[in-house]
Amino acid sequence: MSSPFNGFLARLRPRHYGRRPPLVLLNGLAEQAESWYRNREFWSRYFEVLAPNILAYEGDTLHHRIRTREPITVEYLVCELHTYLTRFVETPPYHLVASSLGGKVAVEFAVRYPDLVDRIVLLCPSGMGDEEKLPIMEGLGGRGADAMVKSVFYNPRKCADYDVLEYYQAKFDSRRWKLGFVKAVRGTLEHTVRDKLKDVAAPTLLVTGEEDKVCDPAVARDAAKELPSGLFLALPKCGHAPQIEKAWKVNRLVAHFLTSADPTTTPSWSTLFLTKPPRPRAK
Repeated sequence: MSSPFNGFLARLRPRHYGRRPPLVLLNGLAEQAESWYRNREFWSRYFEVLAPNILAYEGDTLHHRIRTREPITVEYLVCELHTYLTRFVETPPYHLVASSLGGKVAVEFAVRYPDLVDRIVLLCPSGMGDEEKLPIMEGLGGRGADAMVKSVFYNPRKCADYDVLEYYQAKFDSRRWKLGFVKAVRGTLEHTVRDKLKDVAAPTLLVTGEEDKVCDPAVARDAAKELPSGLFLALPKCGHAPQIEKAWKVNRLVAHFLTSADPTTTPSWSTLFLTKPPRPRAK
């Protein structure tokens, strides 16, 4: 029987040759790929981490659609994700970790392309059937980054780094960024995936924050029951961004869920700490 410290040793001395299982990060409306800054380094110990910026508010692709009056929809984002993975990655099946709007994309992608998906983690996903509240939209009227931070975090002073505030303040000062953001909100806000949950074949962990002001935690709890192979966890004193607010636990819980043969929402501290990286793929 292997030592329980093998996982810890494997993390200190990971195998470098070979391809690790791919983990795809899908951010939400209020975030960009940069929002995974408290997670990517840790998950890179276990996976090949990919963060496709399929919703770049200042990007030429998005603004071409705006100029040609094509909507920014969940369907469009699913197609962009499929193009990225099938043309530029080509290492299925993929783990998906998705936040907020990214949850809609992950569910639709998993239902449409079940053979491409291994396991899914949904962090405060939107589209579960409730009416989404977006206090962040107040920022477009002059309150800027402060409105975004207050809407997302349970404790903004404790959870929001100064760099985050500075980053979003600069974005709210950009007319191009705001235009892309507004068009994305209008095109995706009403899209729901509640009726698709029953068709998600991949094992799925749904995590919500008990103090989420954007998506109703009670609705998320009920929605998780409709997943054929789903687990649910509510994090206390947490808002709409558990990957930032509760990074220590979320990092380890995600690694546990995606690597364990029998994952649980209540693994022991030692299990979380000693999770062993999966063996690199031979091809």
